[in-house]
Amino acid sequence: MRVFSGIQPTGIIHIGNLFGAIRNWILLQNHCECIFCIVNYHAITLPKKPEELKKQTYKMVAILLAAGIDPKKSILFIQSEVKEHTELCWILNTITKIPELERMTQFKEKAKEHKEDVNVGLFDYPILMAADILLYNIDIVPVGEDQKQHVELARTLARRFNKIFGETFKIPTASIQEDAGRIMGLDNPLKKMSKSAKSSLNYIAIDDSPQQIREKIKKAVTDSGKEIKKTPQKPAISNLLNIYSLSSGKEISTIEDEFKNSGYKEFKEKLALVLIEFLLPLQKKVRKIEKDQKYIKKVLAEGRRKAQEIAKDTIKEVKEKVGLV
Repeated sequence: MRVFSGIQPTGIIHIGNLFGAIRNWILLQNHCECIFCIVNYHAITLPKKPEELKKQTYKMVAILLAAGIDPKKSILFIQSEVKEHTELCWILNTITKIPELERMTQFKEKAKEHKEDVNVGLFDYPILMAADILLYNIDIVPVGEDQKQHVELARTLARRFNKIFGETFKIPTASIQEDAGRIMGLDNPLKKMSKSAKSSLNYIAIDDSPQQIREKIKKAVTDSGKEIKKTPQKPAISNLLNIYSLSSGKEISTIEDEFKNSGYKEFKEKLALVLIEFLLPLQKKVRKIEKDQKYIKKVLAEGRRKAQEIAKDTIKEVKEKVGLV
């Protein structure tokens, strides 16, 4: 089975990304043919400082490698270094209907949030994502619930292209991240932890210091009552229990038993300690890899070569069928 997934290099990389997408990628690479992409074209659909974008792109690569993405098992590359992504995006634009893009929930939300920065790229984002996926004849696309609509559009465009020009694209399937890996905001347990959150109290960043982690967990919202139990009626404590479980490797039931006679203060103090101990080895690995730019560039060059081998065959067939060559 061939898998494709991408991650934007901008914003704060937090434990939600780690326990959600990245952890899933690490598991998938052991039994699937995995293609992982740093989607920096997607990142520029909202204003970015060029020097920051470049710096964060390389940092994201270092984080992925440190977390366990193995370049011997997976293809890891930067989106902008494989020109076929934008070529296929343009071709798919010509068979996409404007109302299909107008219905995209994520565009509506981002357009509302960034009124002064709404641009064609932001509107066209789902088509580029479709190109990312269809370019590699993908079977499975692991995504969060918020990206499911985009994968469905990719499926629609694949079928439409095949109907107009003949069988070309495989129809991909979205694999939705399980709830256990879905980490919510520390300041709002009803919304996902966000890379672009306005408040730093929303997330635990991968490179947060022990003091920052203690402060953020201390200030994390809790529910009424004192019971430390995972239940729909206690979304805040349920979220903190998820974080504790994923950081420690303990079952939630075990953690509940451990703290059945404790209050929120004691639970939070122990959670902060568990998170610090979990993140420290990863932080050391990231810093070590970041210093080795030669290694990072070697991994990316090999990833680009492998990705382009697949992409060039796809785009050649697409162009021939459309009549461009």
